[in-house]
Amino acid sequence: MSGHSKWANIKHKKGKEDAKRGKVFTKLIKEITVAARMGGGDPNANPRLRTAIAAAKSENMPKDNLDRAIKKGTGELEGVNYDEIVYEGYGPGGAAVIVESLTDNKNRSIADIRHIFNKWGGNIGSTGCVAWMFDKKGLIVVGKDDVDEDVLMEMAIEAGAEDVKDEDDSFEVLTAPEDFEAVKEAIDAAKIIYSLAEVTMIPQNMTRLEGGEAEKMIKMMDALDECDDVQTVHTNADIPDDMA
Repeated sequence: MSGHSKWANIKHKKGKEDAKRGKVFTKLIKEITVAARMGGGDPNANPRLRTAIAAAKSENMPKDNLDRAIKKGTGELEGVNYDEIVYEGYGPGGAAVIVESLTDNKNRSIADIRHIFNKWGGNIGSTGCVAWMFDKKGLIVVGKDDVDEDVLMEMAIEAGAEDVKDEDDSFEVLTAPEDFEAVKEAIDAAKIIYSLAEVTMIPQNMTRLEGGEAEKMIKMMDALDECDDVQTVHTNADIPDDMA
């Protein structure tokens, strides 16, 4: 499995565990609130909000929670103002890391994230230091047992996908960010099951980690995922499958 979908699937599985503790709901509510604040409360006219709502529904978020988050974003209900901050840096073994955060306290956010990087042998760099190593893409991961490759290929390309890649036990549908919703809707309409669907940062090249460096990277990613101010983490780290 390629590195980016490996991390995405680790995050997806981990998210299921976090949901039991409310972690996923907290992150989703933040994203819905910010999306509504920036683009309005109508998901039909706000692609970012539409994507956030779909993610919330996939985690079985109660409708009341979802509606309150939208109203806090539009100002109909009192809510917290979150700042979007992206941190870039390097993890163990020089692997590139991008951390997307939503925070109501910038000082706390940078202190917590810097501490995590330092603890596991990484360091935060300047803006732009690793972003150039990634491309922003829509990613939909479909298990090979759930679809015929030719059917998926034809449907995805017709809907606007850039490519469909064969990755071990799954297919990866890649899109431009602006075409992600249309491709996802086509796959949904065909009732094709997928394990992951999101707009993410795809690394252009991978950094292979082994042994202790791979272990530290996993622990650093876990710690970042647990940080309340962190929404999403991207990396070009490629670790052995038996350690994922």
